[in-house]
Order: sequence, then structure tokens, then C-alpha cells
Amino acid sequence: MPNDRIILLADCQSFYASVEKAERPELIDKPLAVCGDPARRSGIVLAACPVAKACGVTTAERIGEALSKCPELVVVKPRMQTYLDVSLQITRIYEEFTDLVEPYSIDEQFIDVTGTVHLFGGALEIARQIQDKVMAQTGVYTRLGISSTKVLAKQACDNFAKKNESGIYVLPQDRLEDTLWPLPVNKMFMIGSRMMRHMNRMGIHTIGDLARTPLPDLKRMLRARFGKNADIHAEQCWRIASGIDDSPVSPNTHIGEKSIGHMMTLPRDYETREEIRVILLELCELVARRCRARGKMGRTLSVNCAGADFDRPTGFSRQMTLACPTHITSDLYKHACELFDKHWNGRPVRRIGVSMTGFQSDEEYQLMFDDYRERLGTLEKTTDRLKDKYGDGIIMRASSASPAGQARDRAEKIGGHYK
Repeated sequence: MPNDRIILLADCQSFYASVEKAERPELIDKPLAVCGDPARRSGIVLAACPVAKACGVTTAERIGEALSKCPELVVVKPRMQTYLDVSLQITRIYEEFTDLVEPYSIDEQFIDVTGTVHLFGGALEIARQIQDKVMAQTGVYTRLGISSTKVLAKQACDNFAKKNESGIYVLPQDRLEDTLWPLPVNKMFMIGSRMMRHMNRMGIHTIGDLARTPLPDLKRMLRARFGKNADIHAEQCWRIASGIDDSPVSPNTHIGEKSIGHMMTLPRDYETREEIRVILLELCELVARRCRARGKMGRTLSVNCAGADFDRPTGFSRQMTLACPTHITSDLYKHACELFDKHWNGRPVRRIGVSMTGFQSDEEYQLMFDDYRERLGTLEKTTDRLKDKYGDGIIMRASSASPAGQARDRAEKIGGHYK
């Protein structure tokens, strides 16, 4: 490849379903789908195996729809802790080839083998060895895109490796005109169906059409549709279509986070301030705990909420700067309630979130604490250690035991799904 970087994007096929089949070989040839819990309004397909997909089952459709297409479908509940464990096991396999492994999601990871490719006989040989090792140790089949940038490796995997027999595809930077560019524009990374319709109306139908459009013209076209703030999005789309991406593969991408937050989708509409405050307190506790775990205090607090009707959206997103940085739950909760009370219009809430930014080390501010807040900090760190050791359900606030509380249910889940 002309560019001297060699980057792989490894994707685990139907990851949750593959893990389930690997543990239950009797289901290997049967259609299987991993689905949420219908009793809690999350009865959708999270992953479907290739056999189920061949019957028309698709990700994100409701269980009833999937069963109507495939009556013999085997439906299993998700086991998120198991999937996380297998994902980490797969990461360790990738790390046998390089220390530059960056998780992109639970089932996708970037692998930079630029400095080690000569040790293993080339990028294709590394890809084949990865496939063999992951299958042998976990029973999961991987597909790999190979190119000189992360964005091209991703598109090589999604558009080509997932569709060919080997599950491996090399996408050279100097072959885009013959390979990537003829594809419809919605096949490009970061372009969904809505943006595709906008692009089509502007006369852009393929990835090549987008890449060949002069950037100033593209900015002008998007600005006419989306306003003056569209320039950044226009440049991002143009660079992706052209395969331009200077970002490195970084194992620490998700460690130096600039924001710490939690968003909660509620099981029903919450209509009273009292119910919503229970959730605000739970969210503030989660955010404060993560801040303490990272030795950080935040100075900017954000609260956002939305209703259930996506066609007629309601809600708000607002932030405020605190007088002093903090990681104390009661501090966050007090100001979160102030923000909410100021901006809530009284409409039902189905989704709500709290986040913190503007971090500084907590060591710099310990001396500013009065005795009371210092004792609060010590108490909260003690409860943090208890939860780390025994699980989040070991100690909870009384308000979380009310009908509005979600902490007990969340303690049994990882990523919104049961462990």
C-alpha cells in the first residue's frame, strides 16, 4: 500500500449470537437470536446468527416480528458479562500481534500492525492467523478489513470482507476509484438513510460523487440545507469518502475521557417532579462515582431529557458552571435539580441524562473541602469500595426502593442488559 501504515479492522460476526452458539453446539445449525426482555419493553433483536438472517430476521426488530418470519427461531436472553469476557479474550489474541489495539465497540477493534507485520509474513497472513486463533479459542468468526487508515479499514470490512468467502479484504488507498467509489453513498461510513436522501437531492448518489465534489462546493451545498454550522460535517464526509484519516490506533482512546455521563431510558413516562428527582439522584450518584474512580472533579454539569415521541420531540439540554469543582453526589444532585426545575416544561420524560466536564485532579482541591464535605467524600469512597467488591446492589439509597427507582434493576445489568 502507498501509505506506510497497515491497519486492520476486525469485526466479530453476529457476536452475541456467536458466543451463545459456541457454548451450545447443539444450536450450531439452528436460527438463533439474542433478544432483550419483552416484559421490560426491550424485546428487540440484539443479534441474529447468519441462519436467522437468511430467514429474514434483522437486528433491532421486535421479537414478535422475528418469530413471524422464522417460527423455529431460538430466542435467548443476553448475558452481557459473558460477552464482555469473550471480547477481552479476543483483545488479548489481537495483542499477540501488536500492542496497538483500539476497541471500537464490543465486537470491533482496530489493529495497527505497521511495526510488526514483518514478523508474521504480511498483513494477509496476520489476518488469517487472527481468524484461526479467535475461532479456535472462542468459536467466533472474525472478518477483517485492511488498509492504510482506520476509516478505510472500517469500510473495507463493512463493504467487502463481510461479503466475500475469505472474510478478509485489502482496500488500497490508490484503488478507491475502482472499489469504494462506485458504491451507493449510504454504504459510506457515517452516512445513514436520512443523510443519503439529502445527498441524493444534491445529485450525490455514490461515494465517488461525494469524493469528487470540490470541498468548497460541498460546504456550500450542505450549508444551504443545514445552516452555517454544516461546514465541519461537510469536511468530515468529504475526508471519509477520500479515505483521509490521520487518527492513530490508540489503546488509550477511551481512558482520557473529556466527559463523564450517564443516560437512562425509563421503562415508562415519568410525569412528576418527585419521580424524576429519584432518577436524577441515581444518575448523579453514578456520575460522581466514576469521577471519584478517576481522581477527577468536574466543574461543568449538564442535564438533558427527552419525551417518548420522536416525531414531536420535547425536552432540553442545558449546562451550568459550578462555583467549585466537585465529585460529591449531593453537590451534583443539588445543581442538577436546579437545572431541571428551571428548564423542564412539565411534559412527560422518557429519557434523561447527567454528565460532567471541565475536570481537574481531585488532589488539587482536597484542601478546599470543609470538614463536612470531606467526611461526605470519605463516606462515598467507602461505599464505592463496597460496590466495587460486592456489586452495585449491595447498598442503595432509600429513594431507589420507590416505584420510580431504577438502581436495583440497573445493578443486575451491564450496558442495559442482564448480566
